[in-house]
Amino acid sequence: MAREITLRRKIINTSMAWLVGFIIFLPILWIAVLSFKTEGDAIKTPIEVLTSAWVLESYAVVQERSDYFKHFTNSIIIALGSTLLGLLLAVPAAWAMAFVPSKNTRGILMWMLSTKMLPAVGVLYPIYLLFIKLGLLDSRIGLVVVLMLINLPIIIWMLYTYFREIPGEILEAARMDGAGLRAELLYVLTPMALPGIASTLLLNVILAWNEAFWTLNLTAAKAAPLTAFIASYSSPEGLFYAKLSAASMMAITPILIMGWFSQKQLVRGMTFGAVK
Repeated sequence: MAREITLRRKIINTSMAWLVGFIIFLPILWIAVLSFKTEGDAIKTPIEVLTSAWVLESYAVVQERSDYFKHFTNSIIIALGSTLLGLLLAVPAAWAMAFVPSKNTRGILMWMLSTKMLPAVGVLYPIYLLFIKLGLLDSRIGLVVVLMLINLPIIIWMLYTYFREIPGEILEAARMDGAGLRAELLYVLTPMALPGIASTLLLNVILAWNEAFWTLNLTAAKAAPLTAFIASYSSPEGLFYAKLSAASMMAITPILIMGWFSQKQLVRGMTFGAVK
């Protein structure tokens, strides 16, 4: 009897998980379907959309109108650049807070996290003027710096959580063996926290890749990433649903593939230190 109840619960839980997963994935699936339709078919009822002809017209038009690979290259450079620069600053900061804490460490961490609650539009104007003065408007370097600063609190918080799970005695032993700060960070701490660092890197690449507010307001043509590439298919004349869907699929497919192949590493990093 108990075995039957356990099996029934397992079936229900699995079914619910698949249902929730399907609901989350449904918008992406529908965008994929619309991307293979003409503009006329894309605005029809769902049944008519599914039964209409499947064509590559929207992808062809998007390729002709826009330089996809330029936007793709910008997205790669901006996402990886901001994440790697953030890690370079966050690893020493998280190390100091985890292993050399002060009475203000908790307050500093909460203050950093509170900056994520600040509406981005509230600081857009001063940052825009600053970018004009520094010549960083519509530049990859400018976006790398901005996105790094935006995501830095998350990077520090995540690394701080992972570092706290590492016994401090291991680092003390390394110091007794003559390891300096650089050797301690590179050869002791980093290998032990590698799953956490990897998941932090992956998550922040995704956040930077998906960032739209700053990329749309601080770029025009030269440094525009894929988020600007998608937005270019919304015009005063209206939305071009099929072309917008095709552009969206071309923008999200690389990050979906990356997330699919790295999901094991991401989950491993997210649960790093959960069970001792």
